[in-house]
Amino acid sequence: MRCTFPHMGTMYVAVESLLEGLGHEVIVPPPITERTIELGQHGAPETACLPLKINLGNYIEAMENGADVILMGGGVGPCRFGYYAEVQREILKDAGYDFDMMVLEPPKGQLSLAWQRFKPLLTKVSLSETLAAARLAWAKAQIVDDIEKMTHQVRAFETVRGSATAARSKAIAKLRQTKHRQNLPQLLEEIGTLFQQVPVDLQRQPVVIGLVGEIYVMLEPFANRQLERLLGEMGVLVRRSSFLSDWLRGQFYSLLRFDMQKKARLLAGPYLPHFVGGHGLESVADSVNYANNRVDGIIHVAPFTCMPEIVAQSILPKVSADFDVPIMTLVVDEHSAEAGIITRLEAFTDMVKRRRTGRA
Repeated sequence: MRCTFPHMGTMYVAVESLLEGLGHEVIVPPPITERTIELGQHGAPETACLPLKINLGNYIEAMENGADVILMGGGVGPCRFGYYAEVQREILKDAGYDFDMMVLEPPKGQLSLAWQRFKPLLTKVSLSETLAAARLAWAKAQIVDDIEKMTHQVRAFETVRGSATAARSKAIAKLRQTKHRQNLPQLLEEIGTLFQQVPVDLQRQPVVIGLVGEIYVMLEPFANRQLERLLGEMGVLVRRSSFLSDWLRGQFYSLLRFDMQKKARLLAGPYLPHFVGGHGLESVADSVNYANNRVDGIIHVAPFTCMPEIVAQSILPKVSADFDVPIMTLVVDEHSAEAGIITRLEAFTDMVKRRRTGRA
């Protein structure tokens, strides 16, 4: 099998490591570009959200490079993500592509069902090799999140624009090249050194803005038009509500039927007392959590037409009023331009800075 999968931020680092450890040839899709979106939107329904179109473009570009098996996640509940795999399969088949698609859906505690879904991936290596591959991939998922957090922290204080982003790129490249778990402690030291070498001005007092919203457009920089980089280079200390390891942990815990939404339901309860699919409940809960922790502002990011986030968007003005914290919703689709987003971000951050100054 020559396996591929869709991009979602730095997820490819962990997934590539896992599949290689399981003995498969891995075709990582090329970095997302405008061509990726053009390819994806050609056969996609016009009202489909941006992640579906980017996914399709990822598959097509990966198949151009020789991939013949697509791994795709599934979902449950009132979110169209649960239909993605089947819709994408039919679009690609109608376009004449020859491939197999493996849909890895949350089994909701049915261990035998989970085994049937994952079994085709586990036939080339021993149990010990499978466990070693899983442990390395999980460690890499946690480290890429550490890299993201270090980037957020350092970027707000950097004196040479782009230096934190360059350190991030080097750190991820080093992590991707690491093939053995015992080498990770030394790698962590090297990564720490990379960020320590970024020139910073620690006298700054940056405003703090929390990011909430739909998981894909939060994690995928191309989908949100480099939102975190743009904010950081404006001198904003970014706090993101969810990371790759959080999402993976949630998928694993769903297998064991652990309740991962208890805290979210408690925080969101006064505003949204029930599950609405996707990450709509989390968007409200994370906004309440950030407001309680006195961030200077909150940006809610969502794909155009995303139903759970439309529900959250309608509720967030009430959260903003109750906690006296500015909240801006940023809706993205294939027509979103970086210039327009920069204008909105500059206006929002200027307003947040003025509010802080007025309170000082």
